[in-house]
Formats: sequence, structure tokens, C-alpha cells
Amino acid sequence: MTSATPAADSAQNANAITYASAGVDVEAGDRAVELMKDAVKATHNNSVIGGVGGFAGLYDVSKLLTYKKPLLATSTDGVGTKVAIAQAMDIHDTIGFDLVGMVVDDIVVVGAEPLYMTDYIACGKVVPERIADIVRGIAAACSVAGTALVGGETAEHPGLLGEHEYDVAGAATGVVEADALLGPDRVRAGDVVIGMASSGLHSNGYSLVRRVINHAGWALDRQVSELGRTLGEELLEPTRVYAADCLDLARTFPLTGGAAVHGFSHVTGGGLAANLARVLPQGLVATVDRNTWELPAIFKLVSELGNVPLADLERTLNLGVGMIAIVSPEVADAAVGRLNDRGLPSWVMGTVSADSELTSFDKTGPDYVQGAKGVDGGAVRLVNAYA
Repeated sequence: MTSATPAADSAQNANAITYASAGVDVEAGDRAVELMKDAVKATHNNSVIGGVGGFAGLYDVSKLLTYKKPLLATSTDGVGTKVAIAQAMDIHDTIGFDLVGMVVDDIVVVGAEPLYMTDYIACGKVVPERIADIVRGIAAACSVAGTALVGGETAEHPGLLGEHEYDVAGAATGVVEADALLGPDRVRAGDVVIGMASSGLHSNGYSLVRRVINHAGWALDRQVSELGRTLGEELLEPTRVYAADCLDLARTFPLTGGAAVHGFSHVTGGGLAANLARVLPQGLVATVDRNTWELPAIFKLVSELGNVPLADLERTLNLGVGMIAIVSPEVADAAVGRLNDRGLPSWVMGTVSADSELTSFDKTGPDYVQGAKGVDGGAVRLVNAYA
């Protein structure tokens, strides 16, 4: 049997199909890891075992031995079509805040401390600098939340995603002592509802927002006087991460103190009323006064440009409220003061009462929401007009 000639080898190699020619660049993935690993390491604490690049992220949970009955809490989410704005503007170091906020702030709703998080990035082509920017943003947001970023995955999907397209997702795990678990069973008639300001649109409703902007024919680089910046800059404003503020509030006013924080509601898809109703027990209603806050400019703009009905806005966007706390009336003023002292604009926006106190007329129309997202819980009634 004769061996192939050098010329034959060259011809064969020229026609060879490799992983790189199929669109997957392993070396680019390795370069991306090198660019991001310092940012990831910065989120690590003494509980993180090993470094970046292992098959699995390891987290020492020895501290759970000090718990009487630790409950693990977990959440997973993505960013949604807001990534289209990041891609259009070629700005990728803020989208991580949207991812982390959507995940860890669901965990703190039950009073759990988010311990660690992992991420997943799918893209059409690995551009190391772009992937590193995304992960740096995730790491920065994890640092704000006090959460370790222990691992992740970047997958190149040529032919499925365009060269400049990507999507991100993540998951986190937290822990809460069983007797400190927050939720509907803690809420009582007479409790006070506290609103915490959003930083903007956060990461929900962008399909509606993008449709409105496209219909109006507005470009992302358009300077908008009401916003004080370009439209793109406003749309890309990172989601506010509430985890540290909520945990501080729960620890300052614990359940063991009698007058305490009883629950939180993360205002995401579905809007304020639907998400607040999820954390109320059957038989109770939260009456929320719209007049206690003014709609931020971006929400007014979306409403006017698209002639979007108020009811549709309220069940799609956060309208200026990203997180809600439900607290005992005795600590309401102190809780608002503490949140504001931490730099988080907050205010009393309503109260909780027995649903039986409402008339049948009060329970009609879009201003009254009972149960949501599969939870047959309490109700929320929105009253008055926005300030």
C-alpha cells in the first residue's frame, strides 16, 4: 500500500471539513474565558471551591449546618428581547444586570439569600471580547447582589443564530431558614404596601416597546428631550438589582420581632397587580394608590407613541415600580426610611385589607386582579390616577 504524496495531502486538507469551517471556533471560546475569568473570580468568596473552568461549580454549604431547617430556593430566567437592543447598539456589558436581576430577585422574594449563580450564553459566533463583556456584566451584578458566579457555558450555534446574535440565561440557588420564609401566609389585613422604584423598563415588555418604537419610526440614536439622553441609552438602562436591599430589610425587621417584613413581590412580566396578587393569601386584597408615584418618562413615551391602553401598559410593564415589600404597619415608616437611606427611592403605596370589605362594583374591570400565573391567591385593586 503506497502512502499519499504531500501534494495529495494538501489537496485532501483543502477539502477537509473541520469544526472551525463548520462555524465553531474553540480557540475563540478559550480566549473569551481568559478575558472574563478575573471578573468571575471577583465574585467568589471562601465558599467557592476551585477556580474558573471546571466541569461543575463547587460551593461549600457547611454554613447550612448552623440552620435549624434550611430551605433551598432556586430560580432561572433570561433577558428576553432586550438583547436585541444590546446587539443593535453593540453594547454588551450591561445586559448581565438584566439577567442577574431577573433571577436573584425572584429568590429574595421568599427571604432567601442567593448563594451562587451560573449562566448560559448561546451565540452564532464567539467574539471573545463580546462574550467577555456579557460575563463581566453578569459578574458585576452578582457582586451587587452578593452572589457568587460559580460557572457558566458559552455555546456557538452557527446556522441557528446569526453571527452577531446571542441569548443569555441563568440560574441561581439560595437558602432561607424555614421559620424565616416569607410569603402569603405571613401577610395580614392592615399590612402596608411599599413600592421600590425601578431603574426603567428593566427586562420585561420589550416586545411591546420595540413594536411601538418601530411603528413610530424612531431610531435608537434619536436624542429624546423627555429622557435626557438617546432612546437607545434609555432602553438599555440596566435592571436594578434589589437582592441586597431586600435582605437588609428582612434582617432589620425579622419575623421574630412581631412587627416585620411579611413578603416581597418582584414586578416582572404581568405587571404590578398580577405579581403582587401572587404573594397575597386568599381573602385579602391590596389596594394600591397610583397617585403615590409619577410615571417615569419612558413609560409615558411608550404610551403616547403607541396609543397603548392603560390596562395593557399595567399588565406588561413595571411602570416605575420594580419591587414591592409588604410590612407590618408599625414598621412601615422605618422600612421606607431605611430603603431610602440605602439610595433606593421607596414610598408607601397602599394597604392590605379583607377582600370582603370591597363591593361587587369594586371587583369589576381591569383595575381589579385576583390570582395570577397559576396562583389562586389574593387580589389587588388599583385606584386613582398616576400623579
